[in-house]
Amino acid sequence: MNNPPIRALAIAVSLLILATAAGAQQQEVRPPVAQFWIDVATNILAGVPMPPGRGQNEFGSTRHGLGRFMDVALFTRTRPQGTQGAHAIPTAMRMGASLPLEPVRAERPTGGPEGRDPAEVEQPKGRLSFYWGCGVEVRAGQPRVLDFSRASPQDWASVWQGRFAPEGGARAQPGYSIWPNERDRRMLPEGASLQGDHAVTGEGVPAGLRFALGPNQDLMPAIDLSAQGDPQASIALRWRQVPTARAYFINAFGAKGNEFIIWSSSELPDAGMGLFDYLSNANIERWTADRVLLPASATQCAVPRGVFAGADGAMARMIAYGQELILVHPPRPTDPRVAWEQEWVVRARVKSTVMTILGAR
Repeated sequence: MNNPPIRALAIAVSLLILATAAGAQQQEVRPPVAQFWIDVATNILAGVPMPPGRGQNEFGSTRHGLGRFMDVALFTRTRPQGTQGAHAIPTAMRMGASLPLEPVRAERPTGGPEGRDPAEVEQPKGRLSFYWGCGVEVRAGQPRVLDFSRASPQDWASVWQGRFAPEGGARAQPGYSIWPNERDRRMLPEGASLQGDHAVTGEGVPAGLRFALGPNQDLMPAIDLSAQGDPQASIALRWRQVPTARAYFINAFGAKGNEFIIWSSSELPDAGMGLFDYLSNANIERWTADRVLLPASATQCAVPRGVFAGADGAMARMIAYGQELILVHPPRPTDPRVAWEQEWVVRARVKSTVMTILGAR
């Protein structure tokens, strides 16, 4: 390069690129010393009174129990074996000053069931019919039908593929400390509220792990869902708005002989197998915009005419998604050259679910 002006320009551009790369350096993010999860759920059967806040509780009831539940989990990076700690709770919970956090112990592995020769497994018989979308009439191009005896993995995927959110909440596994546990199996009492100040203490837990929960992370009301209409015709699903809900989703299942029937409220062909769980705020916004989830303003949805006609029985289930809260301490430094050394992270998730019979007389 013998042309001095061009050589000077090349040097200037190179220096600019180097300066830009240096200025755009990624900030170092160091993982938190402690992570604390709170999962809250209200799960009911339509028309069945809410179970009283008595009896034995167990971790995981937020997913499969009937009633109002809270699962809590703590992980401390410096105590991989688990931390014996305490979760200080507000007086509005009506459960005393604190809840004990007990480490999850590793269980001894047990022998699994004996495998079977694939040649001995009988090919299932029957078919699956999948419908989607709210409306009085079945839409063109539906149902999507899967013949069990001839279905390929790709055929199965065409029905079951859908949106899925990776697990990110409270879980009971070795190294985590949880509530409820063997030491404290109390149910949440009637009228309990999570609103107020919370704190977590224990060996290896940062001293300042304190936070407050407001109405958006409190126990959600039960969904008041009704289903009216004969299965031969359209079935009208109606509900009262849940004040703190950000979106809703419904699907229903039925059987007619060897035919298994699925319907979902999504405007896109998504059966919702990955949607009956807690969702992040970002996913709620994205999938509501995609019309996979019903908006918070929705109060009704119709199951199309004849979807469950002649079915031996059908059930609908509905979920209301609450607002997720994520707190990180200390806040991220504005200077990217300063490492973000996180002391603790709190994540609170909320949902409400209901199941009801369709076409009950």
